[in-house]
Amino acid sequence: MPTYQYACADCDHQFEAFQSFTEASLTTCPECKGEVRKIYSAVGVVFKGSGFYKTDSAKSNTAKTPTPPTPTPAPTPKTE
Repeated sequence: MPTYQYACADCDHQFEAFQSFTEASLTTCPECKGEVRKIYSAVGVVFKGSGFYKTDSAKSNTAKTPTPPTPTPAPTPKTE
């Protein structure tokens, strides 16, 4: 179950609550019965395993054959 942080708007009391995703947010402070609001903070993310780096999906064939330059056509003479 996720842990949510709340802060009271009246008494500045901060607390945490373990709630499931389907439960409604808390609305009253346990200390003074005032109105509370959720505190949002950054979440740390750790990527484990393969597939998270640019080099993981690179082609294994590193020897590339150079493509020859395309020849430019010779200008045609103008007839008057």
